[in-house]
Amino acid sequence: MDITEFWTLIEAARAQATNTVDDDGKAVASYLTERLAATSELTIFEFEQHFEILDSALYRWDVWAAATLINGGCSDDSFMDFRAAVITQGREWYERIAQNPDELADHPDVRAVAAGDRKSALFQEAVNYVSAHAYDQITDDDTDMRDFYEAYDAFIGEDVPEPTDLGEEFDFDDAVQMRAKLPRLAELFVTVPVRAAA
Repeated sequence: MDITEFWTLIEAARAQATNTVDDDGKAVASYLTERLAATSELTIFEFEQHFEILDSALYRWDVWAAATLINGGCSDDSFMDFRAAVITQGREWYERIAQNPDELADHPDVRAVAAGDRKSALFQEAVNYVSAHAYDQITDDDTDMRDFYEAYDAFIGEDVPEPTDLGEEFDFDDAVQMRAKLPRLAELFVTVPVRAAA
């Protein structure tokens, strides 16, 4: 599976889940698991490798700050689910957000949160475990997630993605800093007035 095939599969999963209320990504995850389980161990490992590379590239302070603004907070675990959700938005959205997370101000789910029409957006926990569940189905035995990750680690060997540069750390509770880093999202979500310059 190359990166184009990866994104094609993600888009197909999104299309399948279009008419589903799927805040936690279960419909997308179910479709991806089913499709991957119909392939091979190699394809599952390749899918996971693309997923991890894309996920790692989003592990940055500015993306985490965006998740925090949109959802009124974001723990470590929730940030993992947020990154998974960004990947499932498809290649165009992913690339926009990876380049500049302030682009999330245009996302319809984010705008719905800002308008008070929904409580949160872009948390899809189930998507993180698609490869492990597909592997479990394809091996047809009583495996658990540890078995998948052991097999996956053997597959990637030394080909582990370099850790992402998280960028400059800043205070998510400081309205001035949030407005400076993410002006469009801050306009939607920051209610504390900006302090006057000294």
